Amino acid sequence: MTLDRYRSVADRLLGPWVTAAAKLGLSPDQVSVVAFGITVAGGGAFAVGTAAFYAAGAACVLLNGWLDLVDAALARRLDVASDGGDLLDHVLDRYADIAIIAGFTAGVDAYALGFLAVTGVLMTSYMGTQIQAVGIGREYGGLLGRADRLALMGVVGLVAAVYPAPIVAGYSVVDLLLALFAAVGHLTAVQRFLGAWRDL
Repeated sequence: MTLDRYRSVADRLLGPWVTAAAKLGLSPDQVSVVAFGITVAGGGAFAVGTAAFYAAGAACVLLNGWLDLVDAALARRLDVASDGGDLLDHVLDRYADIAIIAGFTAGVDAYALGFLAVTGVLMTSYMGTQIQAVGIGREYGGLLGRADRLALMGVVGLVAAVYPAPIVAGYSVVDLLLALFAAVGHLTAVQRFLGAWRDL
Protein backbone atom coordinates (compact mmCIF):
# COMPACT_ATOMS: atom_id res chain seq x y z
CA MET A 1 0.00 0.00 0.00
CA THR A 2 1.36 3.41 -0.85
CA LEU A 3 -1.32 6.08 -0.59
CA ASP A 4 -2.36 5.00 2.91
CA ARG A 5 0.99 6.36 4.08
CA TYR A 6 -0.25 9.86 3.26
CA ARG A 7 -3.49 9.60 5.23
CA SER A 8 -2.18 12.13 7.79
CA VAL A 9 -1.66 14.65 4.97
CA ALA A 10 -5.19 14.06 3.71
CA ASP A 11 -6.53 14.46 7.25
CA ARG A 12 -5.19 18.01 7.35
CA LEU A 13 -7.07 18.85 4.14
CA LEU A 14 -10.35 17.41 5.36
CA GLY A 15 -11.19 20.23 7.77
CA PRO A 16 -13.47 22.30 5.50
CA TRP A 17 -15.29 19.19 4.26
CA VAL A 18 -15.86 17.88 7.78
CA THR A 19 -17.05 21.30 8.92
CA ALA A 20 -19.46 21.51 5.98
CA ALA A 21 -20.84 18.03 6.69
CA ALA A 22 -21.33 18.91 10.36
CA LYS A 23 -23.11 22.17 9.50
CA LEU A 24 -25.43 20.26 7.17
CA GLY A 25 -26.27 17.96 10.06
CA LEU A 26 -24.92 14.87 8.34
CA SER A 27 -23.85 11.89 10.39
CA PRO A 28 -20.80 9.82 9.42
CA ASP A 29 -23.14 7.00 8.35
CA GLN A 30 -25.05 9.37 6.08
CA VAL A 31 -21.78 10.51 4.48
CA SER A 32 -20.90 6.85 3.89
CA VAL A 33 -24.24 6.26 2.18
CA VAL A 34 -23.83 9.36 0.00
CA ALA A 35 -20.33 8.21 -0.96
CA PHE A 36 -21.70 4.80 -1.89
CA GLY A 37 -24.43 6.31 -4.05
CA ILE A 38 -21.83 8.38 -5.90
CA THR A 39 -19.79 5.25 -6.51
CA VAL A 40 -22.75 3.34 -7.93
CA ALA A 41 -23.31 6.25 -10.29
CA GLY A 42 -19.64 6.03 -11.26
CA GLY A 43 -19.93 2.32 -11.98
CA GLY A 44 -22.93 3.00 -14.17
CA ALA A 45 -20.98 5.65 -16.04
CA PHE A 46 -18.09 3.27 -16.65
CA ALA A 47 -20.53 0.69 -18.00
CA VAL A 48 -21.63 3.12 -20.72
CA GLY A 49 -18.01 3.23 -21.85
CA THR A 50 -17.91 6.51 -23.77
CA ALA A 51 -15.38 9.30 -23.23
CA ALA A 52 -17.71 11.64 -21.37
CA PHE A 53 -19.00 8.86 -19.13
CA TYR A 54 -15.49 7.60 -18.38
CA ALA A 55 -14.60 11.10 -17.20
CA ALA A 56 -17.77 11.32 -15.11
CA GLY A 57 -17.10 7.89 -13.62
CA ALA A 58 -13.55 8.90 -12.72
CA ALA A 59 -14.84 11.99 -10.92
CA CYS A 60 -17.32 9.85 -8.98
CA VAL A 61 -14.64 7.36 -7.93
CA LEU A 62 -12.24 10.05 -6.76
CA LEU A 63 -15.03 11.82 -4.86
CA ASN A 64 -15.96 8.53 -3.21
CA GLY A 65 -12.39 8.08 -2.04
CA TRP A 66 -12.38 11.55 -0.53
CA LEU A 67 -15.76 11.13 1.18
CA ASP A 68 -14.50 7.83 2.59
CA LEU A 69 -11.97 9.90 4.51
CA VAL A 70 -14.54 12.54 5.43
CA ASP A 71 -16.88 10.09 7.17
CA ALA A 72 -14.09 8.82 9.43
CA ALA A 73 -12.87 12.32 10.22
CA LEU A 74 -16.44 13.44 10.94
CA ALA A 75 -16.91 10.52 13.33
CA ARG A 76 -13.80 11.61 15.21
CA ARG A 77 -14.90 15.26 15.21
CA LEU A 78 -18.33 14.40 16.62
CA ASP A 79 -16.94 11.65 18.84
CA VAL A 80 -19.51 9.18 17.55
CA ALA A 81 -17.23 6.45 16.19
CA SER A 82 -18.87 3.07 16.69
CA ASP A 83 -18.62 -0.57 15.71
CA GLY A 84 -21.85 -0.19 13.78
CA GLY A 85 -20.47 2.69 11.75
CA ASP A 86 -17.29 0.74 11.04
CA LEU A 87 -19.33 -2.26 9.89
CA LEU A 88 -21.49 -0.11 7.61
CA ASP A 89 -18.42 1.57 6.14
CA HIS A 90 -16.73 -1.75 5.35
CA VAL A 91 -19.86 -3.27 3.82
CA LEU A 92 -20.48 -0.23 1.61
CA ASP A 93 -16.81 -0.18 0.60
CA ARG A 94 -17.06 -3.77 -0.64
CA TYR A 95 -20.26 -3.08 -2.58
CA ALA A 96 -18.63 0.04 -4.00
CA ASP A 97 -15.66 -2.04 -5.19
CA ILE A 98 -18.06 -4.43 -6.90
CA ALA A 99 -20.01 -1.59 -8.54
CA ILE A 100 -16.91 0.07 -9.97
CA ILE A 101 -15.28 -3.11 -11.25
CA ALA A 102 -18.59 -4.31 -12.68
CA GLY A 103 -18.95 -1.01 -14.50
CA PHE A 104 -15.47 -1.23 -15.98
CA THR A 105 -16.12 -4.86 -16.93
CA ALA A 106 -19.37 -4.10 -18.73
CA GLY A 107 -17.83 -1.12 -20.50
CA VAL A 108 -15.14 -3.24 -22.17
CA ASP A 109 -17.15 -6.48 -22.34
CA ALA A 110 -14.43 -8.45 -20.51
CA TYR A 111 -16.48 -10.52 -18.10
CA ALA A 112 -13.97 -13.28 -17.37
CA LEU A 113 -11.30 -10.73 -16.57
CA GLY A 114 -13.77 -8.73 -14.51
CA PHE A 115 -14.70 -11.84 -12.53
CA LEU A 116 -11.05 -12.48 -11.68
CA ALA A 117 -10.57 -8.81 -10.75
CA VAL A 118 -13.55 -8.55 -8.43
CA THR A 119 -12.83 -11.86 -6.70
CA GLY A 120 -9.21 -10.78 -6.21
CA VAL A 121 -10.27 -7.52 -4.60
CA LEU A 122 -12.89 -9.20 -2.42
CA MET A 123 -10.54 -11.97 -1.31
CA THR A 124 -7.94 -9.39 -0.32
CA SER A 125 -10.46 -7.68 1.93
CA TYR A 126 -11.87 -10.98 3.20
CA MET A 127 -8.46 -12.23 4.26
CA GLY A 128 -7.87 -9.02 6.19
CA THR A 129 -11.06 -9.36 8.21
CA GLN A 130 -10.81 -13.15 8.62
CA ILE A 131 -7.30 -12.80 10.03
CA GLN A 132 -8.73 -10.31 12.52
CA ALA A 133 -11.54 -12.74 13.35
CA VAL A 134 -9.09 -15.45 14.45
CA GLY A 135 -7.43 -13.00 16.81
CA ILE A 136 -4.24 -12.05 15.01
CA GLY A 137 -5.25 -8.45 14.30
CA ARG A 138 -6.40 -6.58 11.22
CA GLU A 139 -4.10 -7.19 8.26
CA TYR A 140 -3.57 -4.33 5.80
CA GLY A 141 -0.46 -5.64 4.09
CA GLY A 142 -0.23 -6.05 0.35
CA LEU A 143 0.67 -4.25 -2.83
CA LEU A 144 -2.57 -2.30 -3.37
CA GLY A 145 -4.73 -0.93 -0.59
CA ARG A 146 -8.19 0.51 -1.19
CA ALA A 147 -6.85 4.05 -1.48
CA ASP A 148 -4.44 2.88 -4.17
CA ARG A 149 -7.21 1.05 -6.04
CA LEU A 150 -9.50 4.07 -6.00
CA ALA A 151 -6.72 6.32 -7.24
CA LEU A 152 -5.89 3.89 -10.04
CA MET A 153 -9.54 3.55 -11.04
CA GLY A 154 -9.93 7.31 -11.16
CA VAL A 155 -6.78 7.76 -13.24
CA VAL A 156 -7.71 4.91 -15.60
CA GLY A 157 -11.15 6.42 -16.07
CA LEU A 158 -9.56 9.70 -17.11
CA VAL A 159 -7.09 7.95 -19.44
CA ALA A 160 -9.89 5.90 -21.01
CA ALA A 161 -11.84 9.11 -21.60
CA VAL A 162 -8.95 10.40 -23.69
CA TYR A 163 -7.74 7.15 -25.24
CA PRO A 164 -10.16 4.20 -25.04
CA ALA A 165 -8.48 2.20 -27.84
CA PRO A 166 -6.29 -0.86 -27.19
CA ILE A 167 -2.76 0.05 -26.19
CA VAL A 168 -0.99 -3.29 -25.55
CA ALA A 169 -1.65 -6.53 -27.41
CA GLY A 170 -5.24 -5.56 -28.09
CA TYR A 171 -5.96 -4.61 -24.49
CA SER A 172 -7.23 -1.19 -23.44
CA VAL A 173 -6.14 0.61 -20.28
CA VAL A 174 -9.33 -0.67 -18.61
CA ASP A 175 -8.50 -4.28 -19.53
CA LEU A 176 -5.02 -3.81 -18.12
CA LEU A 177 -6.45 -2.39 -14.87
CA LEU A 178 -8.73 -5.40 -14.47
CA ALA A 179 -5.79 -7.73 -15.12
CA LEU A 180 -3.74 -5.88 -12.50
CA PHE A 181 -6.50 -6.17 -9.91
CA ALA A 182 -6.92 -9.86 -10.71
CA ALA A 183 -3.24 -10.67 -10.35
CA VAL A 184 -2.40 -8.43 -7.41
CA GLY A 185 -5.66 -9.15 -5.58
CA HIS A 186 -5.21 -12.90 -5.51
CA LEU A 187 -1.48 -12.58 -4.83
CA THR A 188 -2.18 -10.31 -1.87
CA ALA A 189 -4.83 -12.68 -0.52
CA VAL A 190 -2.36 -15.57 -0.63
CA GLN A 191 0.35 -13.37 0.91
CA ARG A 192 -1.94 -12.42 3.79
CA PHE A 193 -2.99 -16.03 4.31
CA LEU A 194 0.57 -17.31 4.47
CA GLY A 195 1.62 -14.54 6.82
CA ALA A 196 -1.29 -15.24 9.15
CA TRP A 197 -0.69 -18.99 9.00
CA ARG A 198 2.85 -18.45 10.20
CA ASP A 199 1.55 -16.34 13.09
CA LEU A 200 -0.98 -18.89 14.32
